[in-house]
This record gives sequence, structure tokens and C-alpha cells, in this order.
Amino acid sequence: MIIRIWAGQVVVGRLEEFCAHLASQVIPQLGRTEGCLGGELLRSVTEDGHRVLVLSRWRDEDALRGYAGPMWRIRPVWSEGELSYLAHPPEVTHFTQVATPAAPATA
Repeated sequence: MIIRIWAGQVVVGRLEEFCAHLASQVIPQLGRTEGCLGGELLRSVTEDGHRVLVLSRWRDEDALRGYAGPMWRIRPVWSEGELSYLAHPPEVTHFTQVATPAAPATA
């Protein structure tokens, strides 16, 4: 499994609108993409935070290549309309899982 993190810096004043777009359009579309094992939308919690992450899990490199093309390691995917929300083009990074998530602490 490969974890893909798409990161974007959102223009001031457009964060709520962009998050709504990602949640209603992009995340569901990822779920219908061959080889995608799921995705999540994250946003910065700092007061001046305008950073958004889309974390997606992919079966393998072939699945990512099918989604983002042969340059999947460096090519972020976005629609033309999404650029108006962003302060600059988004970036992508990729990770593989080393350890499973820790179990929640019990009281």
C-alpha cells in the first residue's frame, strides 16, 4: 500500500468553500477510482492555517500510475477550477506504512 498526500495552500477567505468542494466532489471520486483504498480530507488547525491535505491510500504503483500518469511520484492531480482556490500549485508526497496505528488508550 502507498499513502499519497496531496497538499495545498488555500487562498485566504476560500478555505471553507474549497473544503466543501473537496469533501463533496474529490473524496467520493477517489473512492470510485480503481486501486484507491480510501481517502481523507484534513485541514490545518492553527488560527492562520490555510493548508489542506488529501490523504489517499493506494493498492500499488500501478494504481497510482493509472490515476496520476507516469509521473505520479511528482505530479499532483487537480481540476482546472481548483487552481482558483490555491495560493500556488499543490504538491504530493508518498509514503509506505511501517507500523500499524496504535490502539486508543483506555481509561
